[in-house]
Amino acid sequence: MNSEAQAAAVTLAMLAAAADGTQSPAEQAQLKTLAAQAGVSDLTALAKQISAGQVALPDVARRFGDDGSRREAYEIALLVCNADGPANEKEQTFLAELRTALGLSGADLQRTEQGVRALATAPIAPAGPASTAGSDAALDETILQQAMLTGALEILPDRLATLGILPLQLRLVYQVGQRYGQSLDSDQIKDLAGTLGIGAAAQLVEGVVRKVLGGLTGGLLGGVLGGATGLAAGAAVTFAATYALGHVAKQYYAQGRKLSAEDLRALFARFQEDAQGLLPRVQDQIRRLAGTLNVQDVMDQLRPR
Repeated sequence: MNSEAQAAAVTLAMLAAAADGTQSPAEQAQLKTLAAQAGVSDLTALAKQISAGQVALPDVARRFGDDGSRREAYEIALLVCNADGPANEKEQTFLAELRTALGLSGADLQRTEQGVRALATAPIAPAGPASTAGSDAALDETILQQAMLTGALEILPDRLATLGILPLQLRLVYQVGQRYGQSLDSDQIKDLAGTLGIGAAAQLVEGVVRKVLGGLTGGLLGGVLGGATGLAAGAAVTFAATYALGHVAKQYYAQGRKLSAEDLRALFARFQEDAQGLLPRVQDQIRRLAGTLNVQDVMDQLRPR
């Protein structure tokens, strides 16, 4: 993408995040934080314009000059709209209008849309009875392995793989809850992730900004990168977020869900720092894992067993 298309891609991602019409205050705060931390002076103003309905979709679509950039733009919007489950009616309307504005046909996009739908509808709870077996060490290893897996997904060139990150993170929380005898539904799990700043659409929008504009000064998940790690920024951030989420869930459910939101966020920051220290020792494993993964592997991980 050229510079005009890059700016349009960021605008489109933020439009897609707002398309469902049901943004919670937490989601709005995350996107505002993204705008403030992206290091792009116009992004905060853009967020306000989108909230006020002052950005016209056809105007944005005209800024993508070739077939490749138009398709890429649509895929970005498709991922954001399906980030927190299947696109609702308003999001579907937004995507249909975007296809028309970009001059794309549904048939051309059928395979991509089917893959997105499969990931968006993946259940958080694996099939089968709840399990509370396993030692603390085994649970810690599960958290580490899932953190490395989600980090590896960020490295894959197929953007569809990134849609598998949040379901894997939420499933990890479910598994941790099972370990402590907690009966959880998807809304409870998403509420915990949201308290920690891990919102579906905001994570994807942040990824778009990072990849399109070349990096963030801080990021929604904090300054977890530290010095040079040799690993892509997105993979490092996602690894740290998943690792911290898993360990916060472990503390939270072990203590009977009695920790306050402030306590949870403090723990999340602490475990992010732990992940930062651990990353240099596991980054080669993350790279090797990425070399063996594809989108089908992600779907297999999320398929009920």
